[in-house]
Amino acid sequence: MVNKPAGLMVEPDRNGHANLLYEVKKYLKSKSNPDQAIYAQHIHRLDRPVSGIVLFAKQRKVLNNLSDQFATRSVKKYYQALTATAPLVLGGTLDHWHRKEKKKAVLYDQRVEFSEKASLTYSVAVNKARLFLWAIELHTGKYHQIRAQLASLGCPILGDTLYGSADLYRDNAIALHASQLSFNHPISGERHEINCAVPFDFSVF
Repeated sequence: MVNKPAGLMVEPDRNGHANLLYEVKKYLKSKSNPDQAIYAQHIHRLDRPVSGIVLFAKQRKVLNNLSDQFATRSVKKYYQALTATAPLVLGGTLDHWHRKEKKKAVLYDQRVEFSEKASLTYSVAVNKARLFLWAIELHTGKYHQIRAQLASLGCPILGDTLYGSADLYRDNAIALHASQLSFNHPISGERHEINCAVPFDFSVF
């Protein structure tokens, strides 16, 4: 598990930006025998401005096992977010039909061509900075899903100007953090839980 900082891409892109996969491989190489082959591959991704847990596999059989768990949705995914506004209902489930359109997620109330179901459960509380802290369980994992679904309630995530936030956060970051994963250990089969503390910076408010 790696705690990805906001602003860092998970995998390489055509523009050669810094990325987490390269940093993980470099770290593993520094800790191994110089002649030892290094294998590392991320199981899933987070958006560049999002922080939090990213799982990596150091063996192909582990990669296959965990990839299957993500595909069958046996992995439980939890996030936390900050918004400047609160929804009318402070807890519940959001269900939409989701489609990626020109590097942005667009949501529909009814199924349209090329759309897929998107679902999450949330609860909202006021935190010490008089902002609204969201606890989210993500049931599906679609492109910009949480960002678009919260914005659909009139509650864009702090710093997420793409989805309507007028509030600044930190450079290259939005206030969304992947805080917990629960999955079956690929070797023992036992249920395993990983937690990662939320790094929200309240000094900016």
